[in-house]
Amino acid sequence: MLIFVLQSVWLYINELAGKDLELDIIAKFLLYVSPRIIVLVLPLTILLSSIMVFGGFAENYEFAAMKSTGISLQRAMRSLGVFIFGLSIITFFFANNVIPTAEFNFYNLRKNIAKKKPAMAIAKGQFNQIGDLINIKVKNKTGDRGQYLEGVIVHKKNDANDGNWIVINAETGELISHDDSDVLELVLFNGRYHEQLQPKDYQQKTKNRPFVKSTFEKNTFYIDLAQIDNVDFENKTVTARYSMLNINELAYTIDSLKTKKKKDYDKLAFDLYAQSSAPTLNTNIDIENVNTEFKKESVIDVFNNNREKAQTVQNALGTINSGINIINNKLKNQATKDKNLNKHIISYYEKFALAIACIILFFIGAPLGALIKKGGIGLPIVIAVVLFLTYHFIGILAKNSAEDNSINPILATWTSTIIMLPLSIYLTNRATKDRALFELDSMLEPLKNMLTKGITNDSTDETALLDENSSEYEKIKSYSDKKLIDIVKNYRQYDLDESYRNTSINILNTRGITEEELRFGGNLRNENYENALRYKNSYVENSQLSFKLYFIYIIPLLAGLILNNNGFPTLGKVLIVIGAISVILFLITLIKSFMNQVNFNKLLDRNIISNIFILILVGIPLYPLYFNFYKKKMKEDLKQIR
Repeated sequence: MLIFVLQSVWLYINELAGKDLELDIIAKFLLYVSPRIIVLVLPLTILLSSIMVFGGFAENYEFAAMKSTGISLQRAMRSLGVFIFGLSIITFFFANNVIPTAEFNFYNLRKNIAKKKPAMAIAKGQFNQIGDLINIKVKNKTGDRGQYLEGVIVHKKNDANDGNWIVINAETGELISHDDSDVLELVLFNGRYHEQLQPKDYQQKTKNRPFVKSTFEKNTFYIDLAQIDNVDFENKTVTARYSMLNINELAYTIDSLKTKKKKDYDKLAFDLYAQSSAPTLNTNIDIENVNTEFKKESVIDVFNNNREKAQTVQNALGTINSGINIINNKLKNQATKDKNLNKHIISYYEKFALAIACIILFFIGAPLGALIKKGGIGLPIVIAVVLFLTYHFIGILAKNSAEDNSINPILATWTSTIIMLPLSIYLTNRATKDRALFELDSMLEPLKNMLTKGITNDSTDETALLDENSSEYEKIKSYSDKKLIDIVKNYRQYDLDESYRNTSINILNTRGITEEELRFGGNLRNENYENALRYKNSYVENSQLSFKLYFIYIIPLLAGLILNNNGFPTLGKVLIVIGAISVILFLITLIKSFMNQVNFNKLLDRNIISNIFILILVGIPLYPLYFNFYKKKMKEDLKQIR
């Protein structure tokens, strides 16, 4: 909360600095800006704290202790779930009652602060009201207090008449104030003065339009600051913004705006109909010739001479162009009204979405903390911030798109929440079943079954033995104990089958060397070889899948791009999507096969993690060559393991 409050201070520092504001006004400013920050702070707080707490439980084996006493994750989350549910209800009432009130006070307080010093109230590129008589626009401001002005346009009201009848243009200007005076000097240099006179005779006013104009090198206005600095900070006149309304007021306003929108379209339809010749069509028809058969090729041939034909076409074009201009102007005006309506709809549903988001983000943070097994400050903050920014930016993008009717405003309000809901269900399910965060093998298994036959480990038969009457048996029986142990451990390297290994174990048993002694001595199996063989088989399996996905993504992508640019956009886009999905799957299987290589080479005391650059430069564009090369190399390296 402190971080976001400080960010708000820097955001509005131009409105606060140099205004000589009292501490109670600054305190009110921070108080009124705080509720709008709750919308950002509360979801992030719930997400971060749940990750930190449940991550701390998992890191310190608290969950293991809970499970040993029969307490499941759901039971551990139950009391906090009830608390979060209650908090979401409170959040809804907070968003519905407190935030609109704070927005009302905040907006009006900012408006009143802007009146405190005119020099600070003058913004570049727009008209700014100073006092009751001066309306000023400047192209640029310089100086430590913004007192030097460039490109000045002044609209000055006449004391006797309403309206901006005096217009003054000046190249430069300066605002001069004195500490011991309530009078502000506005000095203009090198300008033009134009005043439209308002005679009492109405005919002279409308026909003659008298005016006075002059030029000047220097012109000074004096503005009484006594009333300007005497700002009532409790004055609250602006009440119509969508952010200041609760759901009942928003529902009423939305209904009113929709009704007005319908009336506007009905009026547009009436105006277009009235502007056309349709209402007077019957008056232009010769009743005597109504029932006669029309034998002309075109309606324009009804007219006898070219002048009448040209005039008719010109009138028709004028009517159509007029209608198009009316529609275009209406669309521009309606776009602003639609944007205002959409903002009201978004504000209405945001109050509900915020409450639901609190619950969903808890069911993301709590199981995620249990899965990553990290609590405290560090990794949980990084994960929470990434997830929250994803949630927040999706919401902002959707709402901004909804303002101009690109997407439905109701859907835009719920988009980020809808996207996070499946993630919360997935994480809660994984944490409940005590599984890893991601299991790519299980996700890729259906794809492997579909595209590959699979690579199975060499089959073993624990009961297979050599025939005691065979020459092979007699030969093995003559071996020394050391040689037999070597066969038991490394029979695969000698290209022997399981019967040689089992026979060697039996002979060693008759010589007093038991299977347990072989196991404790690390001679029953060559674990390094078995692990290397497993990594090699896994590499071949993942590489075969990558090999096929390589062609699956290239062909649809190329075909999709060609079709998309040659008159088949729908089919082209479908193939591009298939190709994009295949690219993602290809990269996943490529990384998995590379990790199999890394683990395989670790058993040979090699570190090939730096080969990732070879994988990127060669493996992706020329994967068939890369795959076949390393497949043969791993087969040769396997023979070196003893």
